[in-house]
Amino acid sequence: MNTLKIGVIGIGHLGKLHTKLLREVNNCELTGIFDTDIGKAKSAGKEFSVNVFDDLDGLLGAVDAVSIAATTSAHYELVKKAFELGKRVFVEKPITAAIHEAEELVELADKKNLTLQVGHIERFNPALVSLEKYNLDPKFIQTDRLAQFNPRGTDVAVVLDLMIHDIDIILSLVKSEVKNVNASGVAVVSDNVDIANARIEFENGAVANVTASRISQKKMRKMRMFQRDAYISLDFITGVSEVYRLVSPEEMKNGKFISFGEMGVGTKKKMVVYEQPEQKEINALKHELQLFVDATLNNEKPVVSGYDGLKALRVAEIILKKIEESKIA
Repeated sequence: MNTLKIGVIGIGHLGKLHTKLLREVNNCELTGIFDTDIGKAKSAGKEFSVNVFDDLDGLLGAVDAVSIAATTSAHYELVKKAFELGKRVFVEKPITAAIHEAEELVELADKKNLTLQVGHIERFNPALVSLEKYNLDPKFIQTDRLAQFNPRGTDVAVVLDLMIHDIDIILSLVKSEVKNVNASGVAVVSDNVDIANARIEFENGAVANVTASRISQKKMRKMRMFQRDAYISLDFITGVSEVYRLVSPEEMKNGKFISFGEMGVGTKKKMVVYEQPEQKEINALKHELQLFVDATLNNEKPVVSGYDGLKALRVAEIILKKIEESKIA
């Protein structure tokens, strides 16, 4: 297989972006799109000059893989049906709405040797990608993901809608098992939790304090990381990261840094320096779709696997459970 025939399921805001960008992905042929709202699908088909299928079976019969951008509650049935027909799957986050659904899909993907990639797009944000050269080993992480209210996404709690982005990133950075979780949250304008805060403690002593809200006046998507000899700040909206760290006098001579002075005495002196890593020009969604196509064609494990999606969902579910317990208390 040299070219992957792919279809898009779910043509809302995100599905339209998938449709647009898949036309630009290498070694990929956008075969068609499908949505239960046929009028919406036909409108997108006309806009992007792509074939529209009247039914799901028709689309699945014509492709090698699908990109699923439907509502979270529909993920399980759609992915399962695609797998039963031997199709590879890219599914937007969260992988499913329930743990047992995700576990079944991950097991099914392994059993059938089918690619399953989860769309945790912030893994490919320029702010995070720019830190590739650094040895990241955070011991304390603070995240704030605040958004203005948008009815889209309110079919699930803000933990699954927004916070799960940061949960996934944190789990990818902290190489340790979760030890304890405390959380609180409230529903304000929807029937689900709209603002939440969680404290995640890891076996290795690392701690993450995570806040998410979809009822804020201003947007904010920031992460701050503290580790031995370094403080790192990421802005996921601007794609910019900043690094403050301690370096030896020898390193100082060999690099181009902005210095903030020195710390320590005698031979243990270190310099406090500031760096702003080069921001890479990258369309995160297009990049992750390209990685999905490449992993599928090469029969390789995707960068964000189904198991990664399951791990993030498990922590999200613990947070939701803790929020419910805090209401009862």
